[in-house]
Amino acid sequence: MRDSAAASLLGALRAALGRVIHGKADVLERVLVGLLGGGHVLLEDVPGVGKTTLARTLAKVFTMECTRVQFTPDLLPTDILGAQVLNPRDGSFSFHKGPVFTQVLLADEINRASPRTQSALLEAMNEDQVTIDGVSHPLPRPFFVLATQNPVDYQGTYPLPEAQLDRFLLRVGVGYPPPDAELAMLYARQRSNPLDAIEAITGAEELLAMQATVREVELKEPVGRYLLAIITATRKAEALSLGVSPRGALALFRATQARAYLQGRAYATPDDVQALAVPVLAHRVQLTAQARYGGTASEAIIAELLRKISVPT
Repeated sequence: MRDSAAASLLGALRAALGRVIHGKADVLERVLVGLLGGGHVLLEDVPGVGKTTLARTLAKVFTMECTRVQFTPDLLPTDILGAQVLNPRDGSFSFHKGPVFTQVLLADEINRASPRTQSALLEAMNEDQVTIDGVSHPLPRPFFVLATQNPVDYQGTYPLPEAQLDRFLLRVGVGYPPPDAELAMLYARQRSNPLDAIEAITGAEELLAMQATVREVELKEPVGRYLLAIITATRKAEALSLGVSPRGALALFRATQARAYLQGRAYATPDDVQALAVPVLAHRVQLTAQARYGGTASEAIIAELLRKISVPT
């Protein structure tokens, strides 16, 4: 895709998303980073701030099939993945696909399901396939999980295990909109839902082409060494009992490429790394007991490391 065509398409996508999600340009950018980077995104915040609406809008502008699963404590892995079903006529079994076989999976309130059900998504998110009774079934491409979760102190929530969190390219807090944006949202929904007026802008094939272009974005060696210095610092930080894994380093690499592409550049800069270090890395580290009980947030630890590490010119 030519630079001018890509810039025009990305501008149209931002405008369409912005008509439904008001005052959250930074959130929209990070979700697009996750999508174009070929990863998955976890939206974390209180109910009612537009997490589900964002997922539905994203699927609509990209003309992709979207399936929503409401996670509840009684949800089973087979309710997501599918199962072998017996045909009573001839005694044969056939595989009935679950809702995971889609292009955009909205896993709503994922931390209300049990850990067993949460882990059912691990293979799908990492390998784009599902294995049932020893048989692997490929998922549609592109495959994008946009999960939402309520804060862990809400009733009826199960904290996501580290392995599950590590499958998400970014964790993004939505937050309340600014007063002016919230007022605009109220009047925009006075007579109708703006989502109903959103039209498809591009398709899955174009998205796959953009994802391939993102992989070609250049990270010169000084930028790569700066990125790796941040990763290494998390493994030595006194307040962290577990630093970022090599998979986390690759996640930051991919997200950095995607942000540079969204900015209209064929090369990444240290600014791209800095802008994404917190949403990409904060959910991949573990605090020490002292830091956790002291009220320290992992986001604050990553931000402090960024201030200490020298930036290449």
